Amino acid sequence: QVQLVESGGGLAQAGGSLRLSCAASTRTFGNYAMGWFRQAPGKEREFVAAISASGGAITKYADSVKGRFTISRDNGKNTVYLQMNRLEPEDTAVYYCSAGPFAMVTATQYDYWGQGTQVTVSS
Repeated sequence: QVQLVESGGGLAQAGGSLRLSCAASTRTFGNYAMGWFRQAPGKEREFVAAISASGGAITKYADSVKGRFTISRDNGKNTVYLQMNRLEPEDTAVYYCSAGPFAMVTATQYDYWGQGTQVTVSS
């Protein structure tokens, strides 16, 4: 069982930045691909970014965040990050961290989920 705890959410102005962190409680963190998803009120959960296991050689991004967000991982700290720059009001959502075998864009491909952290971007 893997427990995931997100942090770093909060309130930001449009054009600003936030960095989300997700700490995993497993000694085999490097074996998991990690993903970030988000869910805005009244909308379905959507893919944001993913990074492959081990060295994270493969990264994937939703078109809406490409060039603004960066996913990275530190296996020594069992943590995955999401650096969010040039934030837009449309980025307002609860952001969820997830772990699974492969860096996929579909939520059902992930086995473990965090509780989420709220990100609010004001215009």
